[in-house]
Amino acid sequence: MADGPLIVQSDRTVLLEVAHPDAESARHELAIFAELERAPEHIHTYRITRLGLWNARAAGHDAEDMLATLDRWSRFPVPPSVSIDIAETVGRYGRLVIERAPVAEDGSGGELILRSTDAAVLAEVSKNKRIQPLLIGRPSPDAFVIDAWARGHIKQELLKIGWPAEDLAGYTPGTPHPIDLDEDGWNLRPYQRKAVDIFTEGGSGVVVLPCGAGKTLVGAAAMADTKTTTLILVTNTVSARQWRDELLKRTSLTPEEIGEYSGQTKEIKPVTIATYQILTAKRKGQYAHLALLDALDWGLIVYDEVHLLPAPVFKLTADLQARRRLGLTATLVREDGREGDVFSLIGPKRFDAPWKEIEAQGFISPAVCYEVRVDLPAYDRLEYAAAADDERYRLAATAPAKIGVVKQLVERHEGERILIIGQYLDQIDVLSEALNAPKITGQTPVDEREELYQAFRVGEISVLVVSKVANFSIDLPEASVAIQVSGSFGSRQEEAQRLGRLLRPKQSNHTASFYTLIARDTVDQDFAQNRQRFLAEQGYAYTILDAHSLAA
Repeated sequence: MADGPLIVQSDRTVLLEVAHPDAESARHELAIFAELERAPEHIHTYRITRLGLWNARAAGHDAEDMLATLDRWSRFPVPPSVSIDIAETVGRYGRLVIERAPVAEDGSGGELILRSTDAAVLAEVSKNKRIQPLLIGRPSPDAFVIDAWARGHIKQELLKIGWPAEDLAGYTPGTPHPIDLDEDGWNLRPYQRKAVDIFTEGGSGVVVLPCGAGKTLVGAAAMADTKTTTLILVTNTVSARQWRDELLKRTSLTPEEIGEYSGQTKEIKPVTIATYQILTAKRKGQYAHLALLDALDWGLIVYDEVHLLPAPVFKLTADLQARRRLGLTATLVREDGREGDVFSLIGPKRFDAPWKEIEAQGFISPAVCYEVRVDLPAYDRLEYAAAADDERYRLAATAPAKIGVVKQLVERHEGERILIIGQYLDQIDVLSEALNAPKITGQTPVDEREELYQAFRVGEISVLVVSKVANFSIDLPEASVAIQVSGSFGSRQEEAQRLGRLLRPKQSNHTASFYTLIARDTVDQDFAQNRQRFLAEQGYAYTILDAHSLAA
């Protein structure tokens, strides 16, 4: 057995020795089907999960590929129980198939069919109390008819009991609409073309690409491939306008063909861009804008930042299974644990490009990450110690001692474009005043936000203090420094998104610097370890700095 960097254990955990010369190669292959759980300095712990295996299978990797990865890089023989478990778990995907019955000349037929060649599996699922009401007939011993409305719901329930169905029932073509890419002076990158081709073949699913790697262009290319009316769902109005600008620049679409459906404007056009907020808005207890989903015969629905999909949209998406669905994201991590719903209702992961691989190709900027540990003064330390548990994180995250450290870092990076990112509005107010820098929060009007972002892009302002509204879908390519002073507890997705603000290629050729300020020996430090897990999985290492050393 080779002296590899992995140790595979019988509890489905895999240990990775970070200092091993083959660690990065092994990490690259392992991350296809295993999730990073812990990432301290020397040994990283991955866990092989059912959903991870099924996502890998849907993306075209079979059990033999996964076991070959473990055998190739493992220091000791892979436990037989793990090998058997992986083969059997992967083998569950696709044992049940959802398909559509042929339509007869008289128009009959076309029902949704749940089929399996494994009689025992079919019997097991048909007896399940939550699945049985969704089945309304049995045309043959190897098949059941699914109630027409239940395509999404049955996929959710089947996943929960460990039998993920492969959905081959096809999609409505939607209303045809001509859309072409306008590749004048640019071309899709090879990984973007591959992602689009795999999605088009599968019909629905998720494309995972780093921030700054051109997910919007993947969406535009998918629209050009399908040539149909398209509904694009995004996180906020600023993101909606960025999508509009990019589509006008990169495709044959004209302003008259693109509509915005948000709190400010409600247009329905062949390509309509709507916000998640407007879709989930309620009036008198009812979703007020539900009609948007059926306003046109949409042939494609694009979910931007799909890891942020609000829970109510899952319920609405369950009724949209006949339409092609494309999810775009930098990470499938959800802090609410609903990755299974993304798999069932949007579709499985179709394409995933490791961040460091895209960086090595020169398509995103290199970045270095720092964790700066700040000592609390004696008074603040005592106040923290005496506080209730639910108050401690806020006290640590908003520690006044961080303000001076932010000033030092801004001075260190004079001449670069710097984002200061925080969670708490009072802290953002203090930072904005201390640095004499403009701020953007959820209370900032959309037009003012766009003016400030544009001023930052062109260099009229070099320091911008922002709240979590800048976590997502904001295009600031010349930002080369981010200083994170506080965040949403231990959110891995937020950490990835904030680093992502820096990864777009830069004309300045600056290497991006991502600083996280941590109050030493507090829950702030504990949450930081969890926040960093996803980026550690992508190959980013955090250098620990002492705040006192910055002044040296």
